[in-house]
Amino acid sequence: MQNYIFYAIAITLLLLAFIKDKKKAKMSLLKAWKSLENILPQMLAMIILVGLVLALFSPETISKVIGDSSGWLGVIIAAVIGSVTLMPAFVAFPLAAMLLKSGAGHMQLSAFVSTLTMVGLITFPLENKFFGKKFAIIRNTLAFGFAFLVALAIGKAVA
Repeated sequence: MQNYIFYAIAITLLLLAFIKDKKKAKMSLLKAWKSLENILPQMLAMIILVGLVLALFSPETISKVIGDSSGWLGVIIAAVIGSVTLMPAFVAFPLAAMLLKSGAGHMQLSAFVSTLTMVGLITFPLENKFFGKKFAIIRNTLAFGFAFLVALAIGKAVA
């Protein structure tokens, strides 16, 4: 039901935009389309990656490796995987939801998503180039540590 409400609001606002200024409304739709075209390759790659992960690993395997029963070892594994993976946040959250449904634990997923969005081992060379090695190391180390604090907080909140 909530989706229908959001769609109705969006359509109503779009119609109001066309009534107010047809040229600007068309221009905004073109910009939105261009944004979608830019995001689409990442989205498709992530959908394929998630599909492969869910096809290759059974819910039991996912649960053993990063499920609630995996404890802090699962948190560490999830944090390391998140640190070496490059993914935008808008893709990370749906991925986390799918992994949660497949048996992953809340603490493990919070560490995974935190490192996924805040730690950048893949982007480290670029960060090093623009901000310097010391800054890049400190920022990534603090972000990695923060992921464990987030995991602990989520673990306490869910328990």
